[in-house]
Amino acid sequence: MQGSESDEALVRRAQSGDKAATELLLRRYMNTVRARARQFFLVGGETDDLVQEGMIGLYSAINEYDGQEGKSFKNFAYLCVTRQILDAVKGSSRRKNSPLNNSVSLFDPHLEEFVGEEDPETFLLDDESRSEFRLKLMKALSDFEFRVMTMYLEGMSYAQICEATGKDSKSVDNALARAKRKLGGGLK
Repeated sequence: MQGSESDEALVRRAQSGDKAATELLLRRYMNTVRARARQFFLVGGETDDLVQEGMIGLYSAINEYDGQEGKSFKNFAYLCVTRQILDAVKGSSRRKNSPLNNSVSLFDPHLEEFVGEEDPETFLLDDESRSEFRLKLMKALSDFEFRVMTMYLEGMSYAQICEATGKDSKSVDNALARAKRKLGGGLK
């Protein structure tokens, strides 16, 4: 029965050219993509545009998933969908003429409020540290704990996390508590 087939098995079939498996995965994750897209705002666009971007991310996840590191397709898909949506949001905010439309005089005395103290090197190092931390999280936590913790750290409410994961609030609360306990003991 296709409906009860694991995501990983469906991905293998989809990667072998089975269009029905691809369609089933796209339908299976549609609500997760919608829930994720509703958390963002697209300059000059609508939520449906972000849902479309998320579906592109999901399609990419289906094609690129290899399961080598033992992580579930669900987590990989969630990350691909999120990255695709974030790329669309970032891209919409840096349009070609944006510097001209949003320019500020260099002689404006209030300019100092908008200029950060951080230099590009510090910014890059911080970004690498966040990536390293994310990898450590993935190793320390179960798939579900990682998803819940990631959504929680991104500012999602329990209700939003429940909707995105399809779990009840008790399961989400327990996963978050386990993750906090594991992280409280330090990452190894």
